[in-house]
Amino acid sequence: MDCVVTGGNVKVLAKAIHSLSRIGDDLYVEPEEDGLALRSVNSARSAYACFLFAPLFFSRYTIPAGHTFRCKMPIKSVQAVFRSLASLEKTVEKCHIELDDQKNRLTFTLHCKHGLLKTHNLSFQDSESLQAVFDRDSCANVFKAQPRLLVDTVVHFPSSLEEVTVSVSDERMWVRNHVDDEAEQSKAMLTELCLASDEFDHFAVQVHNSVTFCLKELRGLLVFAESTGLPISMYFDEPGSPVVLSVTDSVLEGNFVLATLSDDEPNHRKNNSKRPVEEQTQSLPPPPPDDFMNDDIDSYLIAMDTSIAPGPSSKGPPTPPLPKQPAAANHRTRTHSEEEEKEGDQTANSGRPPDKKFCSLFFGSMIPPSSQMSTQPMKSQNVLASDSEDDT
Repeated sequence: MDCVVTGGNVKVLAKAIHSLSRIGDDLYVEPEEDGLALRSVNSARSAYACFLFAPLFFSRYTIPAGHTFRCKMPIKSVQAVFRSLASLEKTVEKCHIELDDQKNRLTFTLHCKHGLLKTHNLSFQDSESLQAVFDRDSCANVFKAQPRLLVDTVVHFPSSLEEVTVSVSDERMWVRNHVDDEAEQSKAMLTELCLASDEFDHFAVQVHNSVTFCLKELRGLLVFAESTGLPISMYFDEPGSPVVLSVTDSVLEGNFVLATLSDDEPNHRKNNSKRPVEEQTQSLPPPPPDDFMNDDIDSYLIAMDTSIAPGPSSKGPPTPPLPKQPAAANHRTRTHSEEEEKEGDQTANSGRPPDKKFCSLFFGSMIPPSSQMSTQPMKSQNVLASDSEDDT
């Protein structure tokens, strides 16, 4: 791989990397014929982002024919290459990215003014292609707005706020901070902003609903969109389905796929208990009547794909062993009396907080290189994950 970025595109590349750092700790690099893909995913698999830079974005872009190269590296090490964003445009004339096969390093060379060269040799790990499956064109609600509108909206929320809720009607969009059901309402502060449809470049609503997602990832995309002046498109359906945020230009495309909070029914909040991912995905024997597996989990799932490509096996990792159950979950024994059994049930239920689950994105281990930015749904594999810790 050998590519050169010149002029103002160096700052665009740097901004994209800094935006991806809001998502995960690793940067996935995958050069293909249709461009250079930079991806990141968080540890909970609930947020995914990808930037695809077309060959025209570079002044030189060459990849060896018949050779597939994929790698991942700590994103902080790549951030260090473009540490000073303010001075990049003034001091850096071009950036040369090259794969050093002999040293097994990915080399970033910054050609600065006055003949100064800054070379960064970054180590990497070979990785499989990681791709989320989403079909944004099938979403019922589609919006497009200039980044300044959304920046002026989220500036009213504190930086410590984790989640926001977006509600829509035919002519309005409401953005407010998400307040947990278990929070004390008398002390909770609610901030809500209303945006009219004429403030958007495009405003199409087919279904009136609300979705709740993390604000951190949205802020990361807004920083990139505002610096490049690209409008942001938003696509979503019902609660529990992912919300897709996109920026598109003739030489680049960026997609942020964020999990949304599922719309639990009241009886689910009373009966469900928090379980780790390994327990929810493990095959269990027939459960007792009040077991979590009796609940309707279809509304919590997001379908992602695991497809086959030449190379390593596409089989996913083995299911982790079933973690040890808490003592509260094992209070039923044959030696207990019926009275002790009833008392144990009341104790387990009384200390159980309401459920709050994010639908987690699960990514296929391998995809065909030609479908790098494909948005077509494929055979799916479902995973459910909780965003909160286990009960103790």
